[in-house]
Parts: sequence; C-alpha cells; structure tokens
Amino acid sequence: MRIFDPHIHMTSRTTDDYEAMHAAGVRAVVEPSFWLGQPRTSPESFRDYFDALLGWEPFRAAQYGIAHHCTIALNPKEANDARCLPVLDELPRYLVKDRVVAVGEIGYDSMTPAEDTALAAQLQLAADHGLPALVHTPHRDKLAGLRRTLDVVRESALPTERVLVDHLNEITVKEARDSGAWLGFSVYPDTKMDEVRMVALLREYGPERVLVNSAADWGRSDPLKTRKVGDLMLAEGFCEDDVDRVLWRNPVAFYGLSGRLELDVGCGEATHEGNSILRGGE
Repeated sequence: MRIFDPHIHMTSRTTDDYEAMHAAGVRAVVEPSFWLGQPRTSPESFRDYFDALLGWEPFRAAQYGIAHHCTIALNPKEANDARCLPVLDELPRYLVKDRVVAVGEIGYDSMTPAEDTALAAQLQLAADHGLPALVHTPHRDKLAGLRRTLDVVRESALPTERVLVDHLNEITVKEARDSGAWLGFSVYPDTKMDEVRMVALLREYGPERVLVNSAADWGRSDPLKTRKVGDLMLAEGFCEDDVDRVLWRNPVAFYGLSGRLELDVGCGEATHEGNSILRGGE
C-alpha cells in the first residue's frame, strides 16, 4: 500500500513518526502552514517558519524516504491578528518556490470579516501564481462555514476544481461534492473523522476527488491514520485500486495541478545548512 498524506504538520512530529510512517507505506506528505498553538507576534516569525517548511523539514523527511512538499499562507486564525497581516505581502516570494504546491491553509476559523479579507486575497494569489488552494473549513458551525467558503471561492478568479475543501464530514460532504471542489477528510481522534465513519462515507459517495489525511499536529493525533483507513477499506470489501486512488492517486492529481510535485526522494543530503538529525559524536 502506497500512501500520500496530503495534510500533516510534520514540524510538530518526531523522527520516530517519520520512521513509523515509512514502515506503514507513507512515501509522500504535504505540510500546510498553520497555527502553531503559541500565537506569532510578527511577520518575521512566519518567514522563519516558512523557510523551515522549505528547507529543514524536506531534509528531515528525506532521511526516511518520504517526499515532502508544503503549502504556504496566512492561516485563518492568525488572520485576525493585525500584527500578522503584513505577512500577506511576503507570500509572493514564497509562492514561487519549487516545493510549494498550493496556497494554504486558508479559509475560516471564526468567520470574521478579517478572515473574509484574507481568504479572498489569498485565493487571488493562488490564481496569480497558477497554484491550487487548500481551504480549511471551520470546526464550529460547519455547514454555514462551508457555504460561506464556497461563496468566496465562486467570487474569486480561482476555479472551484482547483480547490481542496478540507475537514469535511457527514454534514458538509454533499454540498462540497456538488460544488466540484476536491474533498478533504481529516481522520483525527475525538474532534474530526474516524476510520469507521470515513469508510462509510466512501461507501456512500465513492472515491472520486476524495483525499484522506491525518492532520497530525501538536495535539492528540495519529500520523498513521491514513494507513488505518486503507486497512479498513480493504477489510470492508473495497478493492486495492480504490485504496490506491484515495490514498495515492487523488493527492497526486490535486497537488500535481501545481506542476511542482516531485515524488522521487533520491538518496538525500547528509546535512542541511551544516546540520543533521544526528546527535553526539556522529
């Protein structure tokens, strides 16, 4: 089973996770830029973070045979902090980088006017740079959040079929599917989907345009949830081709819209800017 996790925050994870993911079949990941828990206070902290997503983290992933790409954006939660808004002016210099395969995560957290403005501006940046967009739907009032998201997308210059609407569930999947967008589902303990519900939705709606991710981050989460979904799909009678479509070909197709997806890890460099993942005398 080959697995592409299309939404995972590896900056928050350990090298043990990379090792376990590779053993489970994960060969590619996309890491969306997101809120780190501790609020940022300036655009400079975003720049250092973006640089790590483009440098250190791909290096770390390559040590374990995993291709790493990222998406870059001002996330919706911090779009409400005026101190962070100047980062919008910094984004164009990052959106031309080879390993950036989408603008994201963008979207809604609390559905404020500031989030409206940031979402519209970044959808335009995606259109200007020929990139797809990864859109975070809110964890509260999900159907209203989805509808508001789709309204802004339809008003933008970015075609809906170049948008991945993430964190969907049973309440939002039908309207998202009918919009023509790609469909993202996060299998995440307690707060999002689980394997059983995910497989039930796949049985009802089919695998077309569906991407399943772990969204693993600094919270209680499991970077092997993608594998667990694949195993349950097989146990519930899905064929290997369906599993491969959901866990590999669909993410490749969506992020391939960027024209930048490179899945050959190669042998990897021994160090990154003079640093390695080794410690001690080595």
